[in-house]
Amino acid sequence: MKKHWFKKSMVTSMVGALVLSGALAGCSSGSNEEGKTTLTVWGMGEEAKSLPKIAEEFEKENPKIDVKVQALPWDQAHDKLLTAVASKKGPDVIQMGTTWIPEFGAAGALKDLTPFVKDHPELDPKNFFEGSVETTKYEDKMVGVPWYIDTRVLYYRTDLLEEAGYKEAPKTWEELKDAADKLADRGKGKYGISIDAKEQSLGFMFARQNGAELLGPDNEAKFNDPKFVESIEYLNSFFEDGATPKDDLGIDIIQAFRGDGILPMFISGPWMIKLINDQAPDIEGKWSTAVLPAKENNISTLGGSNLSVFEYTKNEKEAVKFAAFMSKAETQIKWMEMTNSLPAAQKAWEDESLTGNEYYKAFGEQMKTAQPVPVIKQWEEISQSYLKSFERIYRGGADVQKEMDAFDKKSEEILKK
Repeated sequence: MKKHWFKKSMVTSMVGALVLSGALAGCSSGSNEEGKTTLTVWGMGEEAKSLPKIAEEFEKENPKIDVKVQALPWDQAHDKLLTAVASKKGPDVIQMGTTWIPEFGAAGALKDLTPFVKDHPELDPKNFFEGSVETTKYEDKMVGVPWYIDTRVLYYRTDLLEEAGYKEAPKTWEELKDAADKLADRGKGKYGISIDAKEQSLGFMFARQNGAELLGPDNEAKFNDPKFVESIEYLNSFFEDGATPKDDLGIDIIQAFRGDGILPMFISGPWMIKLINDQAPDIEGKWSTAVLPAKENNISTLGGSNLSVFEYTKNEKEAVKFAAFMSKAETQIKWMEMTNSLPAAQKAWEDESLTGNEYYKAFGEQMKTAQPVPVIKQWEEISQSYLKSFERIYRGGADVQKEMDAFDKKSEEILKK
């Protein structure tokens, strides 16, 4: 596991600066008049809309517990959590973005679940993919449990790739570039692959595939090292050679993927499967998914959400029980059916709904090498800085080495904040 280099004093000062103004709406409420315990769960974004349905299943198994779900928009959730930490009044269970763990772990806001594994084996880290477990750690504590995951794989048009001489998906960097170039040679207005220049994890993902380290042992930036620079040069070559467009084509990726296949390959997450099936039925049987092509390895990025128990909950026993319920393989399969979110429990991937689905197989295989971005608070700012640097390269023609030298220097400044 990585050592998290987050400074507790930073979060403490942020929290201390907040004005405490009474109880927060949706706080832990203990027992109600019927003698039941009311458990408050904060869910974020679209997932929160489906949480009450799965909570009903939990209530059936635990008739003395009522689950109250409060939905929070992602863009408001962070500030709500800061206020909850400052007031020590908040939910019992919280959906946590994986990149938030070090911040709120350092603030002492998330309960260490390690002592509860004995009574709730569903929480055992060995049940989950290693990359997912990494996102739940703060120092030596397990302050969350993996809930659902996503990673990135290659989507490709099988028919068009075969015409280009590939009966299978490209398996190496060399093959990916060759296939993309051949597909782009089909004629004007045709490309080989979509490289989303606004996807902040893409460059780091390719760098890891080339064996590059993102951060050194003392938390120093390593973004101008040869292997990192070589990776950015490789990505830029798709733009330089016309295999991927430099500008938005004015159509969404699904429309560009269907028909003649303006963009016959792209890298994305599991949500695209349903969208393609729903919006592009004309290419049924003409597309598939595959693990990413490899250089030294084929590491993919890992995302998703965790569930954490609020340190100041008054309903510890019930909160942990809910987290354990959500961690069961069978619960996560039901959740996938409801939301198309991929399960974090490895046993869930033995279910027929996944093993029998040709499109999901690649995601299960890719999860074996998926890794989260460094779980430090400064990473978001570093990522945004990278996007600006890469734009100057692929769009402005900036020298890759010089641009990465500048990006590395900027990142060092960010890391010292």
